[in-house]
Amino acid sequence: MFYKDSRQVYRSSELDALAWLDHGFGTRWADIPALFGHLATLKQIHSAECVAAEGRTGVLGQGDALLEDTPGAVVAVKTADCIPILLVDEGRRAVAAVHAGWRGTAAGIAARAVEAMHARFGSGAAELHAAIGPGIGPCCYEVGPEVAERFGERGRAHLDLAGRNRAQLIEAGVAPGRIYAANLCTMCNAEEFHSFRRDREAAGRMYSFAGVR
Repeated sequence: MFYKDSRQVYRSSELDALAWLDHGFGTRWADIPALFGHLATLKQIHSAECVAAEGRTGVLGQGDALLEDTPGAVVAVKTADCIPILLVDEGRRAVAAVHAGWRGTAAGIAARAVEAMHARFGSGAAELHAAIGPGIGPCCYEVGPEVAERFGERGRAHLDLAGRNRAQLIEAGVAPGRIYAANLCTMCNAEEFHSFRRDREAAGRMYSFAGVR
């Protein structure tokens, strides 16, 4: 279950059970950099590239998933319709923040992040928790034939990016009962969320983050 805290950040109540973890999906009103001072982020390129943060801060190159297990460190991705995903290994106290637009989803970014956590930390897919944050919903995300074709659809289609990433996580071995979805559409909810499709170049970005306390 997701709820909004006093910082204007959506949180997963299931992940709240992990005392060592700080996590959240910021709304348009949340000032995440101010909350933490120093974050690790990426120049996001709509890819399946995963980067190990290793306690560093600032912009750590190009990619779309950041991995971390350093106490005191926080990794974040920025979105304005794309799907933010947080992966959490409770036993190894390791996290990943993932940015999944349609290109990244088509490239398998969620599955690649699961593989990267295994390679980096020894995380087993079945041991991971995954929280899927607010993003554009199938209600609003109509795509043309060239994009629909990448997902096995014909003609124009309403694409369920969150659902596609959930299926990808399950296929990678994450247990369905450990995947938690906000089910909040960024385009529908203008008062809470930025949306590039709705606001185009005027759209801001929202931070989704995971950190090891």
